[in-house]
Amino acid sequence: MNATKPNTTIIPVIAILGAVILWGSSFAAMKYLVGHLNPWAVMWMRTGIATLVLSPFIPRLAGPVKKGKDRFALAIMALFMPCLYFLFESYALTFTTATQAGLISASLPLMVSVGAGFFFKEKTTLSGWIGLALSMFGVAVLTLSGNASGNATNPALGNLLELIAMVCASGYMLLVKRLSANYGPWTLTAIQNIAGCIFFIPGLYLLISDGLGPDPAQALIMAGYLGAFVTLGAFVLYNMGISRLPAGKASAFINLVPAIAAFFGWFLLGETLNFAQLLASAVIFAGVGLAQIGGKINWKSLIIFPPGSPLKQKN
Repeated sequence: MNATKPNTTIIPVIAILGAVILWGSSFAAMKYLVGHLNPWAVMWMRTGIATLVLSPFIPRLAGPVKKGKDRFALAIMALFMPCLYFLFESYALTFTTATQAGLISASLPLMVSVGAGFFFKEKTTLSGWIGLALSMFGVAVLTLSGNASGNATNPALGNLLELIAMVCASGYMLLVKRLSANYGPWTLTAIQNIAGCIFFIPGLYLLISDGLGPDPAQALIMAGYLGAFVTLGAFVLYNMGISRLPAGKASAFINLVPAIAAFFGWFLLGETLNFAQLLASAVIFAGVGLAQIGGKINWKSLIIFPPGSPLKQKN
């Protein structure tokens, strides 16, 4: 029995890790697309391509939907993600940078942990509450310290929209945790993408009327990557992982998204942060780190060990 336990733990961890790497890389790709196309058109391409790729596998991999409360829960899940989440995030990226949007996503694990405490009775510690407050303070400073630029015409509005997107994402993750007891990852992913394809159908009209922008080939490559690998692949991987791990623990991997988003924002788009925003980013990560330490707040360990040290965590 002990021999099989590592495999049952490693597989969901690898799945979620793959998902967050794909999610982190999506901010720069999305920033590029919404800079040339209407956000509704971008979202329809993402969900449309994902649905097209998934369609041949739905009859074999997706299961039936049960009657009753599950249908309502599945509808709310799809409304949160991809519908509202994609809507708020796509418009957020028209006003703020991919790097700042990615940093705000650091607040997501804390929102999920607190929500898991309310709905699933997973323990939310004092350090978790303090970490959430600290992270939200960092998000506020990051938002208020941003100046308008070519890549961020209205960072305050964009960061606020991204924060609302994170609230939608946390609601989605909590619902997936509940629904994964009755439905497999392929079923949940199929429902999400079909719902998103219908919700963003006005984007098809905009795509036909406005075209694919100045570089159609580049737009199709970016949209294909977002649709097939991020919208479809990442959600299959995440749904697979969260079905086998506690919601709070699974969401902790989202901590990697800001760093990945910042890297691709710098590498592909040349984005940078000012000094105040760097400090705000440090505050966000400090809040996330504090929430992950565990039950009691051991201030000595915070002083002795530098950021990133392998501190013991209580499960």
